[in-house]
Amino acid sequence: MPEPEFPTRSISTRSAAWRDRTTDLLQRSPARAGRCRVLALEGRSGAGKTALAEALAARLRCPVVHMDDLYPGWEGLEAVAPLVREWVLEPLVEGRDPRWRRWDWENGDWAPDDAGGWDGAEVADTLVIEGCGCGAEELREFLSLLVWVEAPEEVRHQRLNARWDAELYAPWRPVWAAQEEAFATRHQPRKHADLVLDNSAESWG
Repeated sequence: MPEPEFPTRSISTRSAAWRDRTTDLLQRSPARAGRCRVLALEGRSGAGKTALAEALAARLRCPVVHMDDLYPGWEGLEAVAPLVREWVLEPLVEGRDPRWRRWDWENGDWAPDDAGGWDGAEVADTLVIEGCGCGAEELREFLSLLVWVEAPEEVRHQRLNARWDAELYAPWRPVWAAQEEAFATRHQPRKHADLVLDNSAESWG
């Protein structure tokens, strides 16, 4: 049976082939964080990164690091890359499991140690990271695959309105959107992505 043919760089999640394309590219890419292949799903808020990351992690049988746990507050997008490098990627290079401090969004501070302030993951040879900022320029040397997830603005807004924390998030959406715009301009993650996923569908293959 001939191997499936994929678009060179962009594919829609309406087709189940998006999983094949993503995992195929990852497996063909070298490990750049020690012996670990790191797959990063980057994109704007509401693009659907979390759901796609969970689906890929289930297929790859690996853990997921959610950037939401690492941002140091609502104005912390630009500050998150050094934390990801220190807590997640450099430990992998050194053969250790990542361990990171978790941000408490309700209290606006790092969660204290006695409230599970530190989290971690046992990583074998693959890790998925999802969230805006994981495609930052200073992190790309550690990534085996950078995927940009996109959806139309109206679709993203609908998804954001449906979030469980929509009420908490609502006052900060303009602030966060401005940070995303500045981040995209400075780091150009879509331009440097190995694959672009069109995630505009409400359900995917």
